[in-house]
Amino acid sequence: MTSTSRTHSPADLAARRQFLRRGAALAAGAFGATSLGQLLLNAKPAYAADYKALVCIFQYGGSDGMNMVVPSDATRHGQYAGVRGALALPRGGLASLTGSDYGLHPAMASLLPFWNQSQLAPVFNLGPLHQPLTKAQYLAAGGTGATVPASLFSHSDQQRQWESAVSDSLSRTGWAGRASNALSTINPTISVGGNGLFGVEDLRSPLVLPGPGSGFGAYGLMPQDQDWEPNRLRKAAVDALYAEPQGNAIATAFADQQRVAFEMSNRLSGIVGSLPGDAMSVPAIDAAFAPLITDGYIYTWLGQQMYQLAKLIAYNATVQGNRQIFFATHGGYDNHNGQVGGSPTTGPHAELLGELADAMACFQTAMNSLGLGQAVTVFTQSDFGRTFAPNETFGTDHAWGNHHLVMGGAVKGKKTYGAYPTLVLGGPDDVGVEEWELQGRWIPTSSVDQYAATLLSWFGASASQLDAVLPNLVNFGSNRTLGFL
Repeated sequence: MTSTSRTHSPADLAARRQFLRRGAALAAGAFGATSLGQLLLNAKPAYAADYKALVCIFQYGGSDGMNMVVPSDATRHGQYAGVRGALALPRGGLASLTGSDYGLHPAMASLLPFWNQSQLAPVFNLGPLHQPLTKAQYLAAGGTGATVPASLFSHSDQQRQWESAVSDSLSRTGWAGRASNALSTINPTISVGGNGLFGVEDLRSPLVLPGPGSGFGAYGLMPQDQDWEPNRLRKAAVDALYAEPQGNAIATAFADQQRVAFEMSNRLSGIVGSLPGDAMSVPAIDAAFAPLITDGYIYTWLGQQMYQLAKLIAYNATVQGNRQIFFATHGGYDNHNGQVGGSPTTGPHAELLGELADAMACFQTAMNSLGLGQAVTVFTQSDFGRTFAPNETFGTDHAWGNHHLVMGGAVKGKKTYGAYPTLVLGGPDDVGVEEWELQGRWIPTSSVDQYAATLLSWFGASASQLDAVLPNLVNFGSNRTLGFL
């Protein structure tokens, strides 16, 4: 699965908004067969006293973490610059993470206030692992086998392993989906970035919502459509159909699914459809996202998603449930060529990191303004890292271990976590041995399982639930979590 970064022109968005306001859009929540319908009907709203949310931003394509978090001390920056060449960010231009020996890409300077408020932390050299793995063990296994994740350096396989925390790429469920099931959350994972394995459960699929200003519901069957008699009769007929006893389990499951979809769309359509300044918009959120809003619209794809999530979190009593996992996507990171522009600080990767940082900064500002900063944790994931050594077309190729960011009021921020790799081609962290393969494809020193376990422990999962959700976690002994929450 890959994705690209998208923006909308003012004319496109204005036309879209008018079209949707006429009720011509179709959207529906897709749920798997489950008893979720009864859970929703019986749910008690207003869980704010114990509300927590996890927000995953998946950077599809494999983001170059080596140019997202860069060592700023003279020795290691010299090693970095010596290998990266034309891709190397100047030491003096880094967005300094004060008090550490690292800096962010200068396009990500909007995140610095949250570092200074101890609400942001980089986590180094993460990736799919079956168990702790040294270079000697990797080489002894020949790069394959039970101890080595399957199909390394492959987009689709590594995406599945990051989203499932299962290192053989065969899982049919995601780690967020299994966590939702283990914790009996009222809602499944809610995605505002399309479908993905991350939130899939055995018996429920993620609820996939459209962007701000979009219709959410079945055309002609929404409450606002019932003033017209034909629509009222159609809705009554549909309700009667789904209320009828069904002849088999599949038909019963489908009827349950449809009832849940109607109930959910009735409840959430106003939130989903609101744009900045609308009746159901939230002034604190609109103010926080002001840097991304022009003429009432948000123009970056990730900005639209994070704005939508901010509204859903603000209206958490309407969404229902005291635990909710969200999924957003940001694509375009497969930068095999032309990763930089006229200078290392410009070009496609810089633009993507700027969009990422600005959307995250607006979102965290909104959460803090609403008094929900401590209740929400944002984290990044991506297919894999990129090679430390650039290729001949001023890009980077597929690698393994990568650096990620976690953000939120509960984060033990203004610190870094995990082990930054030794910046030596062919060194202890590089899988390469022969001259042709000395590219800096880092063997992860921390696993997706440990990363997820840290997040889910804060979220409320018990030790036994973590073991059920994350099947490889037992292989890491007492080093089950990474300490950033």
